[in-house]
Formats: sequence, structure tokens, C-alpha cells
Amino acid sequence: MSSTWSEISSVQKENRHELVLSGSEISERIKTSGLDTSIYTLNALNYLNISETCLESISDDLSKLINLQTLVLHSNKLEKLPNSIKNLVKLKTLDVSRNSILELPSEISELQQLSSLNASSNQLTTIPTLSKNVKLSILDLANNKIQSFPDICYKELVHLAELKLNKNEIETIPGSIKNLSALKVFDISENKLSAIPYEVYECSKLKELNLKENPLADKRLSKLVDQCRTKQVLDYVKQHCSKSGDSNDGASKGGKKGKKSNNKKSDNDQRKSESEDSNQTKPMHKINVLHVKDDTRNIKICDKVKSVRPHILACIVTNLNFNENSFKKFIQIQTKLHDSVCDKRNAATIATHDLDKLLPGDLLYTAEVPNDLKIQPLMRNKIYTGAELFAQLQTEADNLRKEKKRNVYSGIHRFLYLLEGKPVYPCLMDGENRVISFPPITNSDITKMSIDTKSMLIEVTSAASQGVCRKVLDTLLYELLFLGIGGNVEIESDTKNVFHLLNIQQMKIIDLEGNMKAVYPSRTDLVYDDKNLCVNRE
Repeated sequence: MSSTWSEISSVQKENRHELVLSGSEISERIKTSGLDTSIYTLNALNYLNISETCLESISDDLSKLINLQTLVLHSNKLEKLPNSIKNLVKLKTLDVSRNSILELPSEISELQQLSSLNASSNQLTTIPTLSKNVKLSILDLANNKIQSFPDICYKELVHLAELKLNKNEIETIPGSIKNLSALKVFDISENKLSAIPYEVYECSKLKELNLKENPLADKRLSKLVDQCRTKQVLDYVKQHCSKSGDSNDGASKGGKKGKKSNNKKSDNDQRKSESEDSNQTKPMHKINVLHVKDDTRNIKICDKVKSVRPHILACIVTNLNFNENSFKKFIQIQTKLHDSVCDKRNAATIATHDLDKLLPGDLLYTAEVPNDLKIQPLMRNKIYTGAELFAQLQTEADNLRKEKKRNVYSGIHRFLYLLEGKPVYPCLMDGENRVISFPPITNSDITKMSIDTKSMLIEVTSAASQGVCRKVLDTLLYELLFLGIGGNVEIESDTKNVFHLLNIQQMKIIDLEGNMKAVYPSRTDLVYDDKNLCVNRE
């Protein structure tokens, strides 16, 4: 035991389920004597993070960690993964980005619980067939050397919603892409595409399509790609692009197809028409989206934060009217979503603020070294540095576990491992550089929500993707609508049903030069299947 690393000893002694080994100190140990093999005895682990080190290989003994649900190995020097990874049958999240991996083992296809695979920024030229990974929802293969479209276009992949293939060498998109019925985000920018098949339009849920920096032969399409939004690009694909030769429906000229489509509404157009007709004839729940105004705060994103938690989206909810019961449920909703759609804060973190308590000016999303970050945490009356708060929470967690004789952390203490070993901590500052949010741990007490709050800033941050942030915000706003805190549209006289209203102000994410990076909610956000809900956009 004396030669066992202290971090591993602590996990063994305290029967913890998470382990984070990251940074220069860990890297130096690995360089000197290799990774401590005692790590493979921790078969109770469900979260393992070894990142930002010189690690070059992982032992086949990885298969002993049979309870792993999340495996993070980003920013190392790995050239391959062991075939024994197939034995991690509970694995849901695998992040091997920013390594030197030449080939993924075909055994990855055996991971039937896998929902997120990030293998971006490696040296991949192909990937194995993923037809059996039926729970896969996020696949990120950006910045590799992939030449052929991945073998993923199967109807069985009913959850695959986000696909990133940007910065590769792909020349064609197969017609079978239409089989990806849940695809919402598709980034295939900076490849070698000369044409786009009509079947891309047939991905009926597609909301974000990025085709930029491809050598497209159709110059009009190329211009649209650079200047227009997804809807306009898809409309053009519908009207002018041909079906792929490998499509099950056979080849067909887009122009003829376009004419047919003009005479017969697509499923999306039909649903929109039905929704508009229904809106005229019966009461509905309503979400009103107000566009960004000149005096609306923006969030400026700093390059420093991109190494630890690069993704953020935000919006403002106005005309709030809480009571004791609804405010209690409001807190419960955030807790529930942190455990579900946010995957226990591994995927994303929600923070809510009383807008009237923020000082004027744009917000800044940045990162600070632990000793420089200063915050007055929620429900505390003292200002801490990031390092002091982390240490304080760690001490509290240990004392609580001993007092209650438990083997696991509770409350916010169970999220400390998400920051362990990080050289900088992410934070959101208001116009006077006061830290109002320290994700994924806590908000500031100075902007905390109360029953008297009338306008609320919601921010969602993620280390995974903007798509995750959008999904979390869409889900949260849907829940808030039916909580009734934004007021009621009307009460149906026959049934006494109450129809709710929620007013949302867009917010922009910009870089330090003022260039827009994102806006929420965009026209592709807040798309629900609920036929009793209407989203009005200003």
C-alpha cells in the first residue's frame, strides 16, 4: 500500500466512486514510474478521469473496472485503446479526445449503453461500425483524418442527435443519412464535400447544419452556407440537390423532387400548418421569444475558459410571479434536471440569477486560477477564493460522511471531483467583475433567486457541447412554462384548463472582439412535440 498513489489510497479507504488524475504532477509521476496499476483494483469506480498527462497506453486490466459509467481520457498521448474495453458494459460516456489515437478498437461496438463518444482531435482515418450502439446520442469525431463517412447511418440509432465530423477529409455524405431520424446537430464543415445529397433534407429533426469550408460545386449553395441559417440551406437542398446514388429510393433530380414537394407538404410543413391552424381555434400554452435588443446584456467568452468548460448559453425570463409553493417546485426542478438531463452535472450545469441584482454591463465568461477566483457562495456570508472554497467543501464532505457513517458524498460536495486537479476554474462575472457563478459547483449569494424575483438570468455551461446546453435549456424552459410562474394566457371555459405563458428574452454569446458565437433561443430552439404549445417569435 505504501507505493500506492495517495489519490488511489483515498478512494480505496473511503470507498468513493470517482477518481480524477489530471495535470502536470500526475504527468510527472507517470513519466517517472508509469500509471499506478492499483487503479485497476478500484472496481467500484463509476467515474474515472485521467487527463492532461503524458499517458501513452492503458492496460487490458481496464476491463476490471466493470462499474465504470464515465471514462475520461482526454489530452493525453494515447495511441490506442485496449480491446478489453468491451467489458465495460455499463459505460455511458467515453471521452478520448486530444490524443494520438490511430484506430478505435472494433470492440467499442459492443458497448450497448454508450450514449456519448468523443474521439475528436486524434489521428483516426476510419472508425468501426457503430450499428449496435443503439443508445448513442452524441458522436464527436472532429479534427481527425477520416476519409469516408462513418458507418453509423442505421435506423436502430434512434437517439443519435448530435454528429460532429468537422475538420476531416470526407468527400461524400451517403443517402442513408436519412436513417438518422433523431439527428438535430450535424457539423461536417471543413471537409472535401463537392455536393450535398437531397437525403440531408429528409433528416426531419435537423436544426443545426454546418457545411462551411467545403469545395461545393454549387456556388449558390456555397454562398447560402456562408450567409444563411440552417432552414434556408435545407430549403435549397430540398429544391435543387439530387438524391444520392446509394439511397434506397434511387437517384432523382432535386428539381423534380422540389416541384413535388411544393404540391405536397413535408411532414415538418404539415406539422407547422396544423399548429398554426390549431392556434387560431383553441387556447394554447404560449412561449413568447423576444429578439436581442441594443440594451440587452451579452455574455463575452474569454479564450481562457475554453480549456476547462468551453460551452455556455443563456437567456432571460421576464414577468415572473412566484409564490411559496411554485418557488419550492422551481428549486426542485433544477435539482431533478441536474440528475437527469445534466447527467449529475457531468454533461452540464444550470445556474439561475435574479437579474435585478446584477450590476450593469455585459457579462464575462472566463477562467481564473483557484487562488484568484473570489466568490461569495450561495447561502454563505463570507468571500472565498476558489481554492479556499474547494478545500472547505472537501473538509465538510469528509466530516459529513464520518458523522452520518456514509461512504459517498452528498449535496454539492459530490461534484467536487469535476474540478479536482484543474489548473483554472471557470466562472461568470457581471459588469463589475463580481463572480456570480462558479460552475459546476455553486452560484453567488449576491444574485440568488427569491420569491420576489421578477426577471431571471439562466445560464447553462458544459464541458461537452453547445448541443447539450441547448437541450438542457429547452427542457428547463418547458418545465418552467408548466410551473405557471410566467402567468396564464387564459382559462378554457368548458374544462377550466389553465393555459400558461412564458416570456423569454434572447441573449448572445460573443467573443472579446464582439463577434457573435451563439444566440439562445434561436429559431431552431424550443421545438416541442406538444400540440397544445405555441412558440411565438418576435
